[in-house]
Amino acid sequence: MVEDDCPFGIAHARDVARAFAESLVPPPAADRGETVAVVVSELVTNALRHGGGRYRMHLSADADAVHVAVGDLSPEPPRERDPDYTDGTGGFGWHMIRSLTSSVTVIPGPGRGKIVYAVIPR
Repeated sequence: MVEDDCPFGIAHARDVARAFAESLVPPPAADRGETVAVVVSELVTNALRHGGGRYRMHLSADADAVHVAVGDLSPEPPRERDPDYTDGTGGFGWHMIRSLTSSVTVIPGPGRGKIVYAVIPR
């Protein structure tokens, strides 16, 4: 289990997630460690850009899955939007998160914020 209350950036969260996945015994399938890093990166990007500039991350695992929780200060749930293929202004993250995970749940709180839980099969 890793918990990180963090003002740091996206690269730090991705590094923590990758190290966590690599430390698991038995390790996840070959591509799953990078999948964990990508999902964390996208969730943290959303938290920093749209959720108040800070995030709290919790990583855990069981025999079947890696569990990622990223909390932020905004009560607004993530919203799906059409990806911008022209100007590159985003819209890819939520689609990517949903396609790389077996489930994603948004829970209000604690306080005024929210937590996004994602499950990645091992």
